[in-house]
Amino acid sequence: MRVALGIEYAGTPFTGWQSQADGRGVQDAVERALAAIAGAPVRVVAAGRTDAGVHATLQVAHFDAASVRPVTAWVRGTNSKLPPEVAVLWAEPVDAAFHARFAATARHYTYLLANRPVRPAVLGRRVGWYHRPLDVSAMREGASALVGTHDFTAFRAALCQARSPVKTLACADVRAFGDCIRFDFSANAFLHHMIRNIVGALIRVGAGKAPPAWIGQLLAGRDRTRGAATFAADGLYFTGADYDAAWHLPATRRPLALPWAQAR
Repeated sequence: MRVALGIEYAGTPFTGWQSQADGRGVQDAVERALAAIAGAPVRVVAAGRTDAGVHATLQVAHFDAASVRPVTAWVRGTNSKLPPEVAVLWAEPVDAAFHARFAATARHYTYLLANRPVRPAVLGRRVGWYHRPLDVSAMREGASALVGTHDFTAFRAALCQARSPVKTLACADVRAFGDCIRFDFSANAFLHHMIRNIVGALIRVGAGKAPPAWIGQLLAGRDRTRGAATFAADGLYFTGADYDAAWHLPATRRPLALPWAQAR
């Protein structure tokens, strides 16, 4: 049987989603826990791979198991075998044709940035940080140039394995919440380090080191060496993926809530 999962995790102690030889990937932890419930090795496929230190409010995944178990076993049983930084939110039996990665029509990320003179402690490793005031309006203006279908080579990691740098970005929004700045991105797919490279470039604009128009120029130039440094992974969250309603999945998006912040 094939089962779809909704998973949340704090990525700080992991080497990223992808399975690693040392077993420190989130995928490794999930597969070990599922195998204990299934009574056999299990391979998990996710909607999107996240880098070391990146978090997820709702990662969608699927696996196949020869053993039939109730949904409660795939959720509560698996959670009893997982480290505290990872939890299965829901499990749903699905058609064998469902594929968490290839069936996804869009993916969503949020980046949280603490914008204050002193580095964050309570939210340490859960948000990025920039110590000088940033112009949110300028960053929002710069981000608008990224919306649409473009060649994102200028924001692509050197080791990116994607077949094409052309992606369609449906949302690139920047807003302030108290002393936190929130960046929201939605696209059909993302390149390796694409969001962290975009955030680094937007921060350069917000700091007054480049005009908003520079983002569009950087995009058109398709030269990664002219961009900003890749920003820290700490504040990046995978917040879900979109699927056709025909798959009958539970909610596959879980926006990052900010109950401790006031919008301005």
